[in-house]
Amino acid sequence: QVQLVESGGGLVQAGGSLRLSCAASGRTFRYNVMGWFRQAPGKEREFVGAISWDGGRTDYADSAKGRFTISRDNAKNTVYLQMNSLKPEDTAVYYCAAGRIPSLTRRQAQYDYWGQGTQVTVSS
Repeated sequence: QVQLVESGGGLVQAGGSLRLSCAASGRTFRYNVMGWFRQAPGKEREFVGAISWDGGRTDYADSAKGRFTISRDNAKNTVYLQMNSLKPEDTAVYYCAAGRIPSLTRRQAQYDYWGQGTQVTVSS
C-alpha cells in the first residue's frame, strides 16, 4: 500500500516557477513508477510526466517538455515536479500517482495509487 500527498501548489504569475512535491508512505515506494497528471476545469485528466523507479528514465507530455522536470529522492520517499516558464494553460489540479509497473506509462489505468491533488493557478 502506498499513500501519496502532494504539496507545493499555489498561485503564480505567467513565466514563474513552482515545485510540487509528492510525499509517499510505504516501503515499496522505491519500486514504483511515479507519474504526474493534471486536470484543468472542464477537461479530462491528462498525463504530464513519469519517472522510473530508479530515476534513470523519464517521459514527458509535449506540453511539459523543456519546461517541467521530474525527479525523485527514494531516501525521502518523495517525487518532485519542477515547473518553469509557467503559462495560464498550466492551471489545473496536479496529481501524483504510483504504479507497480515495470516501465513508464502514460496510461492512468496502470497507476495503482493516487494523491488528492494540489491546485496550481497561473495568472496572465
